[in-house]
Amino acid sequence: MDKVEEAKGQFARLINASPEEIAVLSSVSDCASSVATALDFSGERNQIVTTEMDFPSIGHVWLAQQKRGAQVQFLPSADSVIPLAYYSESVNEQTLITSIPHVSYYNGFKQDVKQIAQIVHKKGSYLFVDAYQSAGSVQIDVKAMDIDFLAAGVQKYMLGIPGIAFLYVRKEVAEKLTPVVTGWFGRVSPFAFDIKQLDFAQAARRFETGTPPMINGYAAAASIGMLNEIGVDRIEAYLQSLSRTAIAYAQEKGLRVMSPLDLSQKAANTAIYIPQASKAEAILKEKGILVSARNDVIRIAPHFYNTEQEVKAAIDALAALGNR
Repeated sequence: MDKVEEAKGQFARLINASPEEIAVLSSVSDCASSVATALDFSGERNQIVTTEMDFPSIGHVWLAQQKRGAQVQFLPSADSVIPLAYYSESVNEQTLITSIPHVSYYNGFKQDVKQIAQIVHKKGSYLFVDAYQSAGSVQIDVKAMDIDFLAAGVQKYMLGIPGIAFLYVRKEVAEKLTPVVTGWFGRVSPFAFDIKQLDFAQAARRFETGTPPMINGYAAAASIGMLNEIGVDRIEAYLQSLSRTAIAYAQEKGLRVMSPLDLSQKAANTAIYIPQASKAEAILKEKGILVSARNDVIRIAPHFYNTEQEVKAAIDALAALGNR
């Protein structure tokens, strides 16, 4: 348990939260489900606003709440980004929660979370942020950004292994909610072994369920600790320089970049249009180049240990496919 608590503390430091505002679960899907099922959709404020650029499992969690009275609205993308105006036009006094990806899994589009928070809070909506594609590569300050809920797994830029995820819940929000998805680690005293007493721990721990993933906690404590030691500000600056290289070099090679060209709207992931993306991914893997296919794009997603030469090599390999 000590390593799980250490991992929780390291994640809290990464996003400028208090450890008591962090719950440990097994996946971001579990995090979203824990939040969703703690909300009451029986009243007039029963709308969920989400986006077409969310990861599918997050959208599925919100759609599953329709049986509980939720009305779900998906904001479309425009040229692979979501304009702030869409939030202003769609979030209203009936919106209970607004769900956004900090960074899109598809093309690396990075949203202005602070501006979105101002829009949705003005209407009385909670804000849920999926930070799976940003935590560890983009600076996150949940206080400055005014976030109510934030979930992140460690398999991407936090350099961990699957099976553990972290849920941030603003303390004053957590204590207004009663989770329906629960377990013995969500109790005030888990080791009391009182089967007839259902109480809830203070702050975010009330959202925890069963025994946390111990081995995963060891990996997460080490990897997130390393990121904190390096400094995400330094990592983000370096990855922006790689993004600048990736965009310019891909365009030079005649490839179509599907990520935002404005670096203020882009994280580490650079998406390049490739009609047969899955086939291209397999070909590059044979060459020792690891990229990922998502629908009609190949994502090049470097971290602080990658070099400009490696990014260019991946783009060269993609460009060569057009000449085969």
